[in-house]
Amino acid sequence: MSWPFLAVFFSGWLYIDAAYRGTNWQQWVFRPVTMLLLLLWACQAPNLGVSGYLIIAGLLTALLSDSIRMLPSKYLLFSFITLFLSYLLYTISFALHMGFSFFFPLPLSLLVIGIVIMLVVWTRLDSMRWRVIDSLLMALLMVWVAGEQYFMLSNENRFSAMAGATLLLLAHSISIIDRYRFSFKLSKAIIAACGFIGHFLIIRSLFL
Repeated sequence: MSWPFLAVFFSGWLYIDAAYRGTNWQQWVFRPVTMLLLLLWACQAPNLGVSGYLIIAGLLTALLSDSIRMLPSKYLLFSFITLFLSYLLYTISFALHMGFSFFFPLPLSLLVIGIVIMLVVWTRLDSMRWRVIDSLLMALLMVWVAGEQYFMLSNENRFSAMAGATLLLLAHSISIIDRYRFSFKLSKAIIAACGFIGHFLIIRSLFL
C-alpha cells in the first residue's frame, strides 16, 4: 500500500469516527487535514497538464466548501457556491479528454435519480432552494461526463474518475436528504466516507 492511501485512510477514519461519536474538535482537525493530504498527493501526479490542474483546483474549492460548511449556517450559501465550482472544475477536467460517446441509459438513469431526490426534499427546501438544485444538477452532469468518457474509452483511468464522481454525487445526495428530509446519526460518517473516497479515486486517475 502506498503512503498516500495510508495517510488519507488514517486521517479520514479519524474524522469519520469523530463524526459518528460527535467529537467536534476532532472533526474540525481531521476533515481539513484529510483534504490537504489528498491535495498534496494530487500535486505529486506526473505530467499533470490542464486536466490535472483543474482537478487540483476542484479539490481546493471542495476543501473551501467543507471549511465553510463547518461555520454557522448563515455561511451555507457560500458553501453551496464553492461546492458547485468544485463539481464544475471536475466536469471540465473530465470533458477535456478527446472524444465523446452517448450511452443513452446513463443520462436517463441520472435524470431519474435527480427527479427522485428533488421529489423527496422539494417541499422542505428553504431559501437555498435554487442553490440546492443547481449544485445537484452540476453533480449529475459531472457523473454523466465522467461516465460517457468511461463508456467510450473503457480504461482504468476513466473508470476511477467515474467511480469517484459517482461517490461524490452519492455523498451530496445523502447530504441534501439528511439536511432537508430525513436526518440520521450515521449521515455525517457516510457522507464523509463517500466524499473522501470519491476525491481519492478522482486523484488516483491522474496516476493511471
